[in-house]
Amino acid sequence: MKIMIDAGHGPNTPGKRSPDGRLREFHFNAAVADEVKKRLILDGHSVFFSHQPDQDVPLHERTALANRLKADLFVSIHANAFGSVFNDTQGIETFIYTKSSADSIKFAGSIQQALILSTHRKNRSVKKADFAVLRDTGMPAVLIECGFMTNREETELLKLDAYRKRCASAIAFGIGCAI
Repeated sequence: MKIMIDAGHGPNTPGKRSPDGRLREFHFNAAVADEVKKRLILDGHSVFFSHQPDQDVPLHERTALANRLKADLFVSIHANAFGSVFNDTQGIETFIYTKSSADSIKFAGSIQQALILSTHRKNRSVKKADFAVLRDTGMPAVLIECGFMTNREETELLKLDAYRKRCASAIAFGIGCAI
């Protein structure tokens, strides 16, 4: 299977950080993406990145690359936020496009379940959204939110290598279960 992994946003995307500025979303996303790639390659998949470590790649370029490579699955990895100050909102959610294929629904459910079982975080469920990376890809696509940067407890988890590896392992396992 050919899988496109997207570390959502970019290293310099404004506002994509914890309220105290100690965690940039891209650093979490990229670390998890690297680990997911390692695990999927070991399982025999071809894995590509739609992001760059040193620049912000526009969304249309990310989806165009996935479509051009004829990826079988697009997985966008994120850390969530609610507002711009620390608050009690927490948990993990996985998004699919509003008019998703049965395969997108299957992948999303499998990944969401694996993440909840692995992390023991609040289950915010699989949801539908009109996000560009879901709408503009020609293959099953999911966007995963692995916790809230605006929740103090989850911000601390998002910084931990062990939590990042737990998320990556769950994402790879969820993909494997849905194939």
